[in-house]
Amino acid sequence: MNDTQVTLVGHVATKVDYKETPNGPAARFRFAVTPRYFDRRKDAWTDGTTSFYTVWARRTLAVNLAGSVSVGEPLVVHGRLRVRTDPPDGEGNRRVAAEIDATAVGHDLNRGTAAFRRIVRTDTPLMPTQNAAVV
Repeated sequence: MNDTQVTLVGHVATKVDYKETPNGPAARFRFAVTPRYFDRRKDAWTDGTTSFYTVWARRTLAVNLAGSVSVGEPLVVHGRLRVRTDPPDGEGNRRVAAEIDATAVGHDLNRGTAAFRRIVRTDTPLMPTQNAAVV
């Protein structure tokens, strides 16, 4: 497998867009990453140019992401980097977009605290259905 795996640290830039698709749940949001560096001439920390990525999540990660993440929160995102180039527009300009197929997403605990809640999966429903016979 020759995928490019990346880990990004940044902030949620847009609301999580969650959808149920024929292939299962999917969610996406825009993620802002701003590098900081120490400028020796100014003797101060300086922000670099912000890069924006579209982060995609599928299945259980999408469901948990939609219920856990809000705009402005600091996250760590790990996944496969994809760079997509759209066909030229009427003026011959091409648009390039960087996307991350997330395999893991979590809050950046350097910037705050979190309370983790494990989701317990069951194979049998907790309540019998109306048509099921009660033994």
